[in-house]
Amino acid sequence: MGAEWVAIIALIALFVIGTVLPINMGALAYVAAWLVGMYSLNLDEKEILAGVSADLVLTLIGVTYLFAIARNNGTVDLIVRSAVRGVGGRVALIPWVMFAVTALLTGIGAASPAACAIIGPIALGFAFRYKINPLMMGMFVVHGAQGGGFSPISIYGTITNSVMEENGLPSSEITVFLASLVVNLIMAMILFVLLGGRQLMAQRADPDEPDTIDEDLHRGGPSISAGGTGTSTETATRAQGVRRDQVLTLVAFVGVAVVALAFDKNIGFVAITAAVILAMLSPHEHKDAVKQIAWPTVLLVAGVSTYAAILTAAGSPEFIGTKAAALGAVALGALILCYVGGVVSAFASSTALLPVIIPISIPLIAEGGVNAGLFVAALAISSTIVDVSPFSTNGALMLANRPESITEQAYYQQILTYSVIVVVVGPLLVWAALVLPGW
Repeated sequence: MGAEWVAIIALIALFVIGTVLPINMGALAYVAAWLVGMYSLNLDEKEILAGVSADLVLTLIGVTYLFAIARNNGTVDLIVRSAVRGVGGRVALIPWVMFAVTALLTGIGAASPAACAIIGPIALGFAFRYKINPLMMGMFVVHGAQGGGFSPISIYGTITNSVMEENGLPSSEITVFLASLVVNLIMAMILFVLLGGRQLMAQRADPDEPDTIDEDLHRGGPSISAGGTGTSTETATRAQGVRRDQVLTLVAFVGVAVVALAFDKNIGFVAITAAVILAMLSPHEHKDAVKQIAWPTVLLVAGVSTYAAILTAAGSPEFIGTKAAALGAVALGALILCYVGGVVSAFASSTALLPVIIPISIPLIAEGGVNAGLFVAALAISSTIVDVSPFSTNGALMLANRPESITEQAYYQQILTYSVIVVVVGPLLVWAALVLPGW
């Protein structure tokens, strides 16, 4: 049996075991990476560990550390109140604001994980405070990031368009961008309807209630009134002042966004630097913030990213893609490639996968009968909508910043269930909508 098949079978096994048993899948992935790497690929331990995504691990640590400090000093709650005022207390608009802001960030050139890292914790703070389904809110952020992710000046868009140009394919910048935006917008609309969005439309939130999360927990959550009165049925609200440490934390947020996005610096380094500076300014208040870093999620993502490198080293994606191109049926081969992109990207980097999966499609395009722009759009979307997975950067960031109203295991299961649905159904629907009409 070839190494590519061994890697695929091991991937299926670790996914099944990690789903059935309460074992961190990152730990399972490390075991699989070690066994497959050493005994199938003849790699030594240093070569196996070279595949770990240090950038991703640092991003998770830095961002969750920074937002732990923001939660401790009430800054996240301050942002929540201010944003709710901005939408007039209309709770139903909050998820759409998060979708739009994240799409705008990626559309103007922000990396998808960077945009999710900045907006995700704030969005999930809304979810906790105003009783919005946390799965809906987290996935709105991820779909927003992917919706704007293929604009002509975005990272995904630049990679996709460059690969198409290098391989002699016709330019389809707007086609790919609009297709991604529409697909992710439709998925957000479906989530909104199925996860309680319609019930939120009759609700108004009072942004001026006490800003301690503990009080919300004791009272069963913040006050929300039906009928749009915007008044609390709890204790009378009081005006909230902004403290010096909250102002400094807000400045840190802006600084992280500007340095990471405008100057293209690693958001993990930037976020952990900001967190350390804030901790130094208030060392006693934030001495336990490091304990709030999402260490189980760090293990999960570090292990899976290590195994994703082993999967690539084994040549599994190229192997399946080549087999698909050799089937002779263009439409069927296109569907298989869409699934290859979706399944692999659910565990690996979409940025790394796009330059691999698009060239594999050229034999199918060369056979004729399929629109190159729509086919590439289908591949690109299939390879990125699955970033809702808890094993991808974006999904992991949502898991790491879960609201306190839900346990990590419960939220993990919700995200995992949704991502399985997206991986199983998403590529098929995208293929049917984009490839079949032009075939």
